[in-house]
Amino acid sequence: MTKRTVFDVADWFLGKDSMSPKKLQKIVYYAYAWVLTLMNESENDLDIKLFDSRIEAWVHGPVIPELYHKYKKHGGDIIPQKSDVPEFETDIKDVLEQVWDVYGKYTGNQLESITHQESPWIKAREGCSPVEICTNEIKDSDIFNCYIERVS
Repeated sequence: MTKRTVFDVADWFLGKDSMSPKKLQKIVYYAYAWVLTLMNESENDLDIKLFDSRIEAWVHGPVIPELYHKYKKHGGDIIPQKSDVPEFETDIKDVLEQVWDVYGKYTGNQLESITHQESPWIKAREGCSPVEICTNEIKDSDIFNCYIERVS
């Protein structure tokens, strides 16, 4: 599998529609989570990853800091749709399409609410108050274990 950047994945989703930075963060997180879950055999062997960026448990849900910094100038405004988007291998593109089909209909705030009910974000924020700044990393093993329960 060709290693992609978080920006490649974001651009692919921005090719689908314009969206807020918060929605983009959550869609890219779910793409990472589902590739990790569907392309690996067990939590002890998580070598296949969509990209190599840190995912942190921020107040508003999972955030990839480098993606946040690229789009923070938009604030709550919409990032325009892109026409030039990267190509992905067929198996990865299939996962991205499924993520879009399931999560693309939600707003950023709705996706934030969904992630707040899921164990990877909850575990990473242990010891932090609901409004406290937190840069704890969301562990790949926690992501895998959460989402594999949904496909087993």
